[in-house]
Amino acid sequence: MLPLIVFAVGLAYSNYRQDRSEATRRVLETVRSMRLVLDSEVQRMTSGLQVLALSNSLQSGDFAAFRRLAAEFTGQYGDDSVLLVADRSGDQLFSSVTPGAANLPARNNREIVERVFARKAPQYSDLFVGSTKKQPIVTVEVPVLRNGEVAYALSFSPPIALFQRLVEQQRPNDQWTVSLLDTKARVFARTPNPADTFGKQASGALYDAMSRTPEAALSTISLDGVPLSSAFTKSQLTGWTVVAGIAESSLIAPLWRNVAITSLIGGILLLVGLTFAVRMAATIARGEMLHNLLIEELNHRVKNTLALMQAIAVQTFRSASRDERIKFEGRLGALAEAHNLLSQEKWAGSELRDVIARALQPFLLSNPDRIRMAGPPVPLSPRLAVVLSMIVHEIATNAAKYGALSNETGRVTLNWEIIADAPKPRLRLIWTESGGPPVTAPVQRGFGSRLIERSARDQLGGEATVDFLPRGVVCTVICTLDEAP
Repeated sequence: MLPLIVFAVGLAYSNYRQDRSEATRRVLETVRSMRLVLDSEVQRMTSGLQVLALSNSLQSGDFAAFRRLAAEFTGQYGDDSVLLVADRSGDQLFSSVTPGAANLPARNNREIVERVFARKAPQYSDLFVGSTKKQPIVTVEVPVLRNGEVAYALSFSPPIALFQRLVEQQRPNDQWTVSLLDTKARVFARTPNPADTFGKQASGALYDAMSRTPEAALSTISLDGVPLSSAFTKSQLTGWTVVAGIAESSLIAPLWRNVAITSLIGGILLLVGLTFAVRMAATIARGEMLHNLLIEELNHRVKNTLALMQAIAVQTFRSASRDERIKFEGRLGALAEAHNLLSQEKWAGSELRDVIARALQPFLLSNPDRIRMAGPPVPLSPRLAVVLSMIVHEIATNAAKYGALSNETGRVTLNWEIIADAPKPRLRLIWTESGGPPVTAPVQRGFGSRLIERSARDQLGGEATVDFLPRGVVCTVICTLDEAP
């Protein structure tokens, strides 16, 4: 029963890994969606400014007439927005918040003004302290072209609150942290704690990743010290970066909940089983009749346990694909067949050939000659019989899906031998495929491959290797033999 509990916990962890992968994908999709919203809003500002740049009053330098147009434009964004016009030297010629042009301060951000004149295209600033607002701002700048040359730089600084509202509206729930960063990775809008993080630079891991690639998913520590599963993407329009992350604690909590439930159920079943075994052991000396009764009761409890595990799996796999359910049911079926064989032998162990034949029976229905077995008689303890049955089932399942058993011409040779050069004899089992489809090594190992390797290592004290040779897959399993009872 304990291996079943371990298997259930492993299944819960596997589900957690899948959920985490799904969460990473969801975070990346979220930042991409937010980037589109940000770009759409900034593009709307830019288009409006480009229309203003073509107005007759601005083209002729009539700033008094231009003031009415400027007021209509800034009125869309609120009193905290400012529209400026500057010449090539950065001197202000017009300000939407100052009645006249006399004594206007020079632009603080001369660099972006120079870029507008040099590139003749819209530009977007990093966070800097504006000469008019005297507080940190970002600006959208467009050139005012006259006869193909830049006459002025038209600058608009929208309210920072506009970007703050954007991240708050796009935040999925309170487990998420969402930020907007300029090209120097400084925060100019964020939720939560916008006031405490405004103007701060992104944390180390995030800053390093942003310097290497325009988009990525990674684990980070937020400016609040919260571990996050994060993603970021850089806007090609503005150069600004959208960052979002979900708290790691919200991803790990379901894992611990599933493990706790599984462990509780397994512990109760284990306690019941141990209690029953102790009580039956006290009466075992009363004769063969009681011995047979114990075996029958054990079989009944094993079947009940497998039925309970299947019920748990049905609930766990409610939203899973049909292929995933078939895989799990096949593994559970292989385990049940091994227990049936041991039941016939009164749990005194079984013969290796019989264990393999039981595990391979579903794959031999159409053509029994496709798998050839050869090897000496090897008595197995119940423990080895169960684990080897699961391993052979996994190997055969992979062959049926991708290897020699997936077509009409493939063949499998299954050989085994006893190695007697150690304190305890060891079993070497070699599965060799031929005639199947062309073999290519998988990009990543699946759950079945990990089950084979971990079962051989952790439960058999041995090892399992899989070689993807051009002629076919070769799987070798080596384990130490127990003394069959």
